Formats: sequence, structure tokens, C-alpha cells
Amino acid sequence: MRSILDVPSVGHKPKLLDQVRDVIRRKHYSIRTEQAYVDWIKRFIIYHKKRHPVDMAEEQVAQFLTHLARNLNVAASTQNQALSALLFLYKEVLKREIGWLEKVERAKKQAKLPVVLTRSEVKEIFAHLHGTPKLMAGLLYGSGLRLMECVRLRVKDIDFALAQITVRDAKGGKDRVTMLPLNLSESLRRHLLRTKAQHEQDLEDGFGTVHLPFALSRKSPNAAREWAWQYVFPSSRIAVDPRSGKKQRHHVAEGILQSAIKKAVDASGIVKRANCHSLRHSFATHLLTKGYDIRTVQELLGHKDVSTTMIYTHVLNRPGLGVKSPLD
Repeated sequence: MRSILDVPSVGHKPKLLDQVRDVIRRKHYSIRTEQAYVDWIKRFIIYHKKRHPVDMAEEQVAQFLTHLARNLNVAASTQNQALSALLFLYKEVLKREIGWLEKVERAKKQAKLPVVLTRSEVKEIFAHLHGTPKLMAGLLYGSGLRLMECVRLRVKDIDFALAQITVRDAKGGKDRVTMLPLNLSESLRRHLLRTKAQHEQDLEDGFGTVHLPFALSRKSPNAAREWAWQYVFPSSRIAVDPRSGKKQRHHVAEGILQSAIKKAVDASGIVKRANCHSLRHSFATHLLTKGYDIRTVQELLGHKDVSTTMIYTHVLNRPGLGVKSPLD
């Protein structure tokens, strides 16, 4: 019986997890997807006492997924992520027929209404935010950005003249354009001046490069040092890129904004379970209450299907066809 921990001899294929990483990088998946998939595949193998996946099939996959739900009580989305990782392993890495695996039933998510803040609640939260977190939160609420779309913004994707933001490689791998709030323009300009000064200092110190998408680093070797490609919200420190091994200034960790939002919500005395994504939900809902067309809101949010955007009609003051309570 083969084990994932077996060390291959010279001339043999790389170890399984290294093969997984190689395929993920060839397909240009994000570093987060790589880390998640490798972790789930490793946990799958360890759960089955380090048996190699080629020696396992549908029964072992089902056992693992059942273990996650029954013993670890994971959410449906977590269980489905584990299944996606195993689908990737068998289909893309091991090149195995996976008709049996695709039949494994995915856990169904419970339909939940989004947490939406009122305008006064948004104002109260912003009163407890300062500096860069306040600016980032402004983009979540004012432009409808997702958290990771905000932290991954590049300088070149902000157009002050047209008052718009281009979101690159968003969910589903698509680009979209959304508005740049005029109330944030001046604050964002000042922020970029400070960021540019930091970048110029990095260049003087022998650094100043940034991670580039796909094969751009090979096609345009100097692009990594260009101001246009720098992150709008860079990290406060230079770190080693886990893939390239280069010392670079990455984007700010998303946990910084998440923590700031949580503290602001607590300080505001708001009892709703509001987080960063609640600002995006509020962006959509407040546009709809202003009478904007749902298709327009769909495009701004980057939803593939309008049915996803329709969820916000359930949290409006007048759901459905403007029905009023008999008591009103």
C-alpha cells in the first residue's frame, strides 16, 4: 500500500502534493485556493491512514465527507470545498475517471438572508473607523466591492477622471466596472501619494517588486516595479512570496479590515451580526431602495445571474409588490 509520505526515488514523479501544487499553478488558481485544496487533500489522506488516493474510490470519499459533517459538524460550504478539492485531485492531477465522484451528493446550503445595515447604522460604524480601514470600508459600501477585491486593487485600476474602478479577475474569473464614490476621491488621492512615496523608498532599498498575475512577469519583467501595478493597499512590511521566494510588498492582510469592522460594530452597539460583506449587501439594498434597476445593480455587483441579486428584494422595506401590513 502506497503512502503520501513516500519519498520518490530519482527519476520518479514528484510527491503527490507537489503535483497538486504544480497543476494548480499551471491553471493560475489563487494562492488561497492552492492552500485550501492541498490542506483538504492532506486531511483526506491522513483520515484514511495515509493511503494513496489511487487506492481509494467513492466509498472512501463518502466516508470522509460524512466524517466532516457528522463528527466535525462543518458547514455545508466547508464540506463542498473539501469535495471540490477531491474532484480536482482525481480529475486534474491523477487523470482518473471521476463519474463516480461527481455523483457524490454535495451538502445543501441553507438559504439565509443577508445582513443589511440601515444608512444610520452605516454612518455609526464609519464614525468608529479611521485611516486606511475607513477608506477600505468606504469602497466596500460605496462601490460594492468584496473584501478580497478591495485588498487586491491595483493602482492602474482606479480611474479618477471617469470616477470608476475596474475589478480584475473577480469571482468567476471575470472583470467588471463599478463606480468610484466622489466622496472618497480626495481621500484616496492622498492615500496613493503616501503609498507612492513608500514604493519609491522600496525601490531605493532594492525592493519595490509586486506579485504579477499569470505569465506577465515573464512577458514584462519590469512591470513588477512599475507604480501602476502596485497594490492600492500594500502591506506595512516586506515579506517572502510563498511561490516565487522573492521579497516583495504584498497587499494588506484582509484580517486587518475585518478586525477594524468588528470593533466598529461593537463600539456602535449594533446587535446585527454585521461584517465586511454586510457593507456590500447594504450597497446593493440601498441602491434598490433608491429605485435603481436590478440589472444595473447586478452588473455593479458582478453577479452571474440576476437571481442572485434578487435576494436583496427580500430585505427591502417593501418586499414583493409593495405589500403593506394590515396594521399599517
